[in-house]
Amino acid sequence: MRLVFAGSPEIAVPSLEALVAEQLSSGGLEVVGVLTNPDSRKGRKGSLEPTEVGSAAARLQDKLRERSLQPFVILKPEKLDASVREQIAALKPDLLVSFAYGRIFGPKFLGLFPKGGINIHPSLLPKYRGATPIPAAILNRERETGISIQTLALEMDAGDILVQDRIELSGRETTGSLSRWAAQRGAELLLPVLRGIAEGTLQGMPQNDAEATYCSIISKEDGWITWSASALDIDAQIRAYTPWPLSATHHAGQVLYILEAFPILKPDTDITPSLAQQAVPGTVLGIDKRAGILVQTGEGLLAVQRLQFATKKALDWASFLNGAKQFIGSRLE
Repeated sequence: MRLVFAGSPEIAVPSLEALVAEQLSSGGLEVVGVLTNPDSRKGRKGSLEPTEVGSAAARLQDKLRERSLQPFVILKPEKLDASVREQIAALKPDLLVSFAYGRIFGPKFLGLFPKGGINIHPSLLPKYRGATPIPAAILNRERETGISIQTLALEMDAGDILVQDRIELSGRETTGSLSRWAAQRGAELLLPVLRGIAEGTLQGMPQNDAEATYCSIISKEDGWITWSASALDIDAQIRAYTPWPLSATHHAGQVLYILEAFPILKPDTDITPSLAQQAVPGTVLGIDKRAGILVQTGEGLLAVQRLQFATKKALDWASFLNGAKQFIGSRLE
């Protein structure tokens, strides 16, 4: 079966690697094309760099050449126009496999694949359709989430479910850690799904559209902390926005990132002996040697354990205080 793989960020790399590994071991699958977003400028120098999938694809091309196999084509179009469709059609693909490509596939494009397309989506569809399902699950403090492989439909994330897997959440996951789980689990589930499609034995289950929920694109501005929110909500935000865009506040005119923290909902005298009354949200109350720097929120305290000024390196709370003597008693905004 001839495949085109579409993906861009790191979460999609293990799935592409699994496809090429299967091609090298059995020859039952053949990746004929990789579709990814265009190179973009990154870092302080603004150098032009490929997506994570683009980098992995170039490396995997070399593996195929080492085995004297025809390497796949890498395409990095700005848009999926007629010229791109012509290039895809020339590859004579059977199936499209997509994971976090970042663009909607139109009917003309999907029509190039006789067996249609499948998409790996890191949520328990129909919950959290859209671009940011992992941060959304953390922000909403879900007790479980998961990963789905669905058929590609014209409506976003509305295809039939081919397989799902669940994971219980401890409440300490970050988007980074949960993305790593989804990346590996998606790759593990992908090959059995492809075998079922090739054999004609896999039947999809339609989604219940009435149960669908949606998540929106995250911007850098979403990372600003509102200290009047509860400690639970701020903690969820910090974890949801790690590693990007991070959660930030202002201190003495500088941007300060709160990198790691945990909520204390009912401060007791053993943990916070000096806190007799509730202070204004955002007030840095003091320290607890077991918990870290204690900040008042709208409900409960936030124990900050790791933080970073925008222009400096990340520090644990004790090291941070060595260089910020006036921090205790200040107010974060």
